[in-house]
Amino acid sequence: MRLVFAGTPAAAVPTLRRLATEHDVVGVVTRPDAPLGRKRVLTPSPVAQAAVELGIPVIAAARLDTEATERILALEPELGVIVAYGGLVREPLLSAPREGWINLHFSILPAWRGAAPVQRALIAGDPVLGASVFRLVAELDAGDVFATREIALPDSSTADVALAALADDGAALTADVVAAIADGSARAVPQTGAPTFAPKLTLEDGALDWSAPVEAVFARFRGVTPEPGAHTTVGGQRVKILEAAPATESAQLAPGEISATKTAVLIGTASAPLAVTRVQPAGKGAMNAADWWRGQRDAEGMRAGS
Repeated sequence: MRLVFAGTPAAAVPTLRRLATEHDVVGVVTRPDAPLGRKRVLTPSPVAQAAVELGIPVIAAARLDTEATERILALEPELGVIVAYGGLVREPLLSAPREGWINLHFSILPAWRGAAPVQRALIAGDPVLGASVFRLVAELDAGDVFATREIALPDSSTADVALAALADDGAALTADVVAAIADGSARAVPQTGAPTFAPKLTLEDGALDWSAPVEAVFARFRGVTPEPGAHTTVGGQRVKILEAAPATESAQLAPGEISATKTAVLIGTASAPLAVTRVQPAGKGAMNAADWWRGQRDAEGMRAGS
């Protein structure tokens, strides 16, 4: 089957690679090169890099405007497949391929429609994550679903770990759906239940609320790690929290109260403390949390969140 693939981040690459082994991927649509790193070097997206390795023509487009649409239509795809492209597919492009477009979304729809489903699911404390392949329609992530797959992850998994696992599972799921569309056996069913939504995370979403129970604090830490990053303020300075876990066998501390052991910094919540083992103070590199705390002047009396 002639496919056009649209995607941008690393999470979309496993699906592109899998489909390229089974079908004729005639073009890849991805976001333009973006500045990365301290030197802000223009860098192709992970999907663009994979497409070049696979010898597939790349259409770099920030949005699917008239020019991008014409270039895609010229490829005469039978089916469009989209995975985290970062832009909307509108008419006439939406209806142009004979089989339309399908979308791999990293949630069990209708839960967590939107840009950050994995992150929002982790923040909410969902015990099971998943992926869905659905027919793309004009309304956000609302099309009929061809297939879903659940995945159970360790309770400590952060968003990047969860997304990598879902990307691999989702690639196989998408390949199965495309094969079914190709042989005419695919069937999609309407979504049922009330939807929840997953807007893109902001820096403010990474602020940890020490007045919440440790389960909620840790859930937010997992959901915002590595981006936009979990953080708090100590002595008026922002500190990014890179590694943490609920403390075990530790005396309870008041919310925001800080205590240190040889290997960790304990921060109080509404229940048990959170044990922080690695931090990045503002303007500095990552370091061991206990070493950072020992280096604080007037540490006594300092509290997180102030």
